[in-house]
Amino acid sequence: MAFARSRQALAIAGVLGLALGAAACGTGNDKKSSDAGSAECAAYEKYGDLDGKKVTAYSSIRDIEADRLAQSWKQFEDCTGIEIDHEGSGEFEAQLPVRVQGGNAPDIAFIPQPGLIKRFVDGGNLKPVSAATKTEAEANYSPDWLKYTTINGQFYGAPLGSNVKSFVWYSPKTFKEKGWTPPTTWDELIKLSDTIAASGTKPWCAGIESGDATGWPATDWIEDVLLRTAGPEAYDKWTTHGIPFNDPQVVDALNRAGTILKNDKYVNGGFGGVKSIATTSFQEAGVPITTGKCALHRQASFYANQWPEGTKVAEDGDVFAFYFPSIDPAKGKPVLGGGEFVAAFTDRPEVQAVQTYLASGEYANSRAKIGDWVSANKKLDLANVPNPVDKLSVGILQDPKTVFRFDGSDLMPAAVGNGTFWKGMVDWINGKDTNTVLNGIESTWK
Repeated sequence: MAFARSRQALAIAGVLGLALGAAACGTGNDKKSSDAGSAECAAYEKYGDLDGKKVTAYSSIRDIEADRLAQSWKQFEDCTGIEIDHEGSGEFEAQLPVRVQGGNAPDIAFIPQPGLIKRFVDGGNLKPVSAATKTEAEANYSPDWLKYTTINGQFYGAPLGSNVKSFVWYSPKTFKEKGWTPPTTWDELIKLSDTIAASGTKPWCAGIESGDATGWPATDWIEDVLLRTAGPEAYDKWTTHGIPFNDPQVVDALNRAGTILKNDKYVNGGFGGVKSIATTSFQEAGVPITTGKCALHRQASFYANQWPEGTKVAEDGDVFAFYFPSIDPAKGKPVLGGGEFVAAFTDRPEVQAVQTYLASGEYANSRAKIGDWVSANKKLDLANVPNPVDKLSVGILQDPKTVFRFDGSDLMPAAVGNGTFWKGMVDWINGKDTNTVLNGIESTWK
């Protein structure tokens, strides 16, 4: 998802970009740097001479994250002579199909929804990756990640960034002062919530407003809970319509999530009552933790990017995160996550070269060094991951014992996962009952 930032943060990112640009192979813009033959550029020789070539990219990545994205491939541009022209949009999910249908598709798009990728494949819009990209992706990612964009036996895009969503953010300083302890079970989580509420503080803050993508943070709640109550196998059946959207197990999961999200005693610290969740932007939703107006915020690893400038993210810092607790011990400790995939609408050689580079270990480590980013790339060195929550996330993603499941709404057909499911969660927060919401979403699945 896209990320909002302050003007001050953008200014800092701009300065950082200049510094990183100076440290790269040279200072070229859209032409190959004069240092292209240097040792720093040796790793890019395999991509060939791309001098003067241009590749357009489109995604939901905006603001400081877009600046960091540009920094991450700056050396690749300087050494090869290529230009990657990236555009980020808060209306990405809605506008990408419009652009494709209108004959104005980008060369590549960073698509977080495998369901949307399948829609483009079924429409004959996407190009399978080159043999070089496929080889690079198979060397660097587990089969579980590659299956999300393998359709009808063809591979359509390697992952770019990844994230772990099964986290609850909190303030270690506040917890120490109050004598609170991060919970390890659902019952402990509810007991802690009651304790915080009794102290006069709303325990939870939440927000699901995200432009055209409003509603997605609430879908993560039901997915995380369903994994913990029904288990990964039932989750897989639900995301593929092997069981109906309104199956009793799903009803139970949404009602359990509602014991927090629709509980006026628990929410919405710093913003208002339950309905304020629907109008609070996901970017701002956890910030009240830093001012003591709430204590807990369930959100993904990428929320590390959202804290105000100067916030220390560490086990002994201003904010940190703990694993969203298990509910049924028999279901283990599943992890919900997501990520973007680099899909191409054209197969020009320079486009394929960019896809191959973005699937490489060189790219993953280049982006990780800039900070606040996670990848499931097996060649990512943990030493290059500065943020402690990101280190924790990468460790989880690289652990072969992890029971990982991709974001359910992103796996579903786009009309459901990014359509009626998102909208249904907004209706649910605004007061519509669980059965009506789930029955309505089920009726739209084709």
